[in-house]
Amino acid sequence: MTIDAVTLEVARNRLAQIATEMGVILRRTAYSPNIKERADCSAAIFVPSGEMLAQAEHIPVHLGSMPASVAAVIDRFRDGVEPDTQYAVNDPFAGGTHLNDLTLVRPVFHEGGLIGWAANRAHHADVGGEAPGSMPAHATTVDQEGHRVAPVICVRDGSWLPEFLEPFLAATRTPAERRGDLSAQLGANEAGARRLTEVVAREGPGRFRDVTAALLDYGERRMRSALDGLPDGEYRFTDFMEFGGALVPIRVAVTIEDDGLHADFAGSARQVAGNINAVEAVTRSCLYYAVRVATDPTIPANGGCYRPLSLSVPPGSIVGAAPPAAVAAGNVETSQRIADVLLGALAAAAPDRVPAAGQGTMNNILIGNDDFAYYETVAGGQGGSPFGQGSSGIQTGMTNTKNTPVEALESHYPLRVVQYGLRRGSGGAGRHRGGEGIVREIEFQTAATLSLMGERRVLPPWGLAGGFPGKQGEDWLIRSGAAPERLPGKVTVDVGPGDRLLVKTPGGGGWGAE
Repeated sequence: MTIDAVTLEVARNRLAQIATEMGVILRRTAYSPNIKERADCSAAIFVPSGEMLAQAEHIPVHLGSMPASVAAVIDRFRDGVEPDTQYAVNDPFAGGTHLNDLTLVRPVFHEGGLIGWAANRAHHADVGGEAPGSMPAHATTVDQEGHRVAPVICVRDGSWLPEFLEPFLAATRTPAERRGDLSAQLGANEAGARRLTEVVAREGPGRFRDVTAALLDYGERRMRSALDGLPDGEYRFTDFMEFGGALVPIRVAVTIEDDGLHADFAGSARQVAGNINAVEAVTRSCLYYAVRVATDPTIPANGGCYRPLSLSVPPGSIVGAAPPAAVAAGNVETSQRIADVLLGALAAAAPDRVPAAGQGTMNNILIGNDDFAYYETVAGGQGGSPFGQGSSGIQTGMTNTKNTPVEALESHYPLRVVQYGLRRGSGGAGRHRGGEGIVREIEFQTAATLSLMGERRVLPPWGLAGGFPGKQGEDWLIRSGAAPERLPGKVTVDVGPGDRLLVKTPGGGGWGAE
């Protein structure tokens, strides 16, 4: 059946709006500042086979890997998917990414038939483990990082099943906050299911299937056309993670041939005895993001546009981790480097589109004790690009969150913000300068445990086309009455009242010779 262009565009926007509404509901009803203020959550809808149909403009590392969560649920419950149920998963080796990101998946039925899936992912600020925030810097196995949830029914007929809820709440240091965020996730999926059902009821199941199939095919055609416009060839790039005083390589060979693209990460490091290992779903999400940057971001973000892309990762590597590897920072930090490596390779194929390196880190700060868990990723500089100067004080790459406003932070946690502003002079020079990083200083008002997960503390964000690199990040602990102490980029330490943390985030690389 031929679907005209106007119908496709109306359908694309209507379906994307369902996911957007899900995200709004999730944020407005969540308890934690991490979701309510920072928007550390994402939502999407899927066709019955599990292919993504539409997404909101949320977080790239969430959205590109969420199809793996839906696929894991389908694989586990293929012969017994029930109406009025929801499924949960966070196991990195069974559809998840890292333990903090819990995904709820809801099947959507109309007149007794499965018409699709609604799913959302939210970062829970604490899911247990050996340090508040569930990202202990010393972790070598995933079980040290918190409570694992393999694909399981978590809700039936609107009620939480105790076999899911009780162990989840028992593991966390903040059960009341977790319960509130879980309820927000449940409500967001219910809203998505309701809206999707309304569309099907209005259009009719047959017409809906035709339109959604045409929309996925349209995404594929747009991506193939964009890839066909890039020069065929093999493009290589290498960059490094910083771990234990060593540099850990991530290598990629991107092959573009006609209207297809393949990324091969052969030669990347084996997984390490630390938490910077990324599972394949994370690496795949980075591929989707980088290719959209290098082609055309107006291509509909659905499963169709990803059909021309393929991926090879060495099993048991830093970009294809196997159990029982620790993976908490693989999702938040290694993802940034994988995206950098892919963009570095694609810059040779699309020099008029690819920017210099952004800050290349999420600058994760985790502070807590048995009573609270604060999580924040601090923004930095965006790389300069062929189009202009990089933005300052912005989340870049695989993340797309906001900051926690000072007022919300200080009212919710025993913390005080001493200073917060741009880090002047941190952006790399060039025809188009890199954006500036951020300076943020926090004072602790109670005894707590601090964990940091950051990158670009040794190697700076690279410039491109003759531009200069941005400044590396820095982390300082200023203990009461003592001289400032430079901290490594990945560390877990105890702090006391009056101690302060000073974080200076990296600037973006510059683009083009001055």
